[in-house]
Amino acid sequence: MWTSVDRALVGDFGSGQALTDDQFRLVEPFIPPAKPGGRPRTTDVRRLLDGLFYLVRTGCQWRHLPPPPVFPPWPTVYGYMRAFLRDGVWESIRHHFVVMLREGAGREPSPTAAAVDTQSVRTSESGGPRGWDAAKRLKGRKRHIAVDTQGLLLGVVVHAADIQDADGLPELLKRVKPLYNWLRIVFADSIYNRLAALLACFLAGLMLVIVRRIASTISLAVQPRRWVVERSLGWLGRWRRLSKDYEALPQISEAMITLAMIRLMLHRLAHPSRRRLPHPDFQNG
Repeated sequence: MWTSVDRALVGDFGSGQALTDDQFRLVEPFIPPAKPGGRPRTTDVRRLLDGLFYLVRTGCQWRHLPPPPVFPPWPTVYGYMRAFLRDGVWESIRHHFVVMLREGAGREPSPTAAAVDTQSVRTSESGGPRGWDAAKRLKGRKRHIAVDTQGLLLGVVVHAADIQDADGLPELLKRVKPLYNWLRIVFADSIYNRLAALLACFLAGLMLVIVRRIASTISLAVQPRRWVVERSLGWLGRWRRLSKDYEALPQISEAMITLAMIRLMLHRLAHPSRRRLPHPDFQNG
């Protein structure tokens, strides 16, 4: 829980956004131990995670991350972020939290249906892969995500914006399907009604369901099944680091999206105004 000491330490640098004891208790088992040999680890991992979530939330530059004692030095935070990305730590945390939230809602651990969609965003001068999206009339990248019926992130792929949605679906399904073996149905809009998407779903043993706009609809309207993934894309807009794609590498962009969703799920799992934490035996099982 928050104490006066915590608030005095964090101060103006994200007061109220640091991890609580209960939230860190959920994340801590997934943090890999220090490598054997050499100096022992001196970095406060909890402050490091606070620094990462602060960066994604506020959109500050790496070099503008508040210095110690608020957070570890920015090269340390960046180095750990890359190391955990390489070791699959972020993906492991995301997947585990999705399972916890689904079982907490009385659902099966693996979803049977998913919704997919893309979001085109501009890039900065950092470089890296990018392309021209003729439909949205912007140069940048696409965030290709898959979510379950609750809007929880199942997988993400970031690629150049000139790649069609249907052509980017195979890579997304390669990442999602091995993690969720019970997945059977994929809901998508009419842009996915292409041979590449149909073939990718067939090879993965999935049924592609195209949700079309109602013919009589003139203005914006909620589309069945599709609104869930569109809402999840809207959630990402709350994180200022994701207002554009500021990263040079698509892998870092994917990590930033995953971190944002991890923080959102932590808020649902352990927040004073929400239900109690899962029983500790769940984590040991």
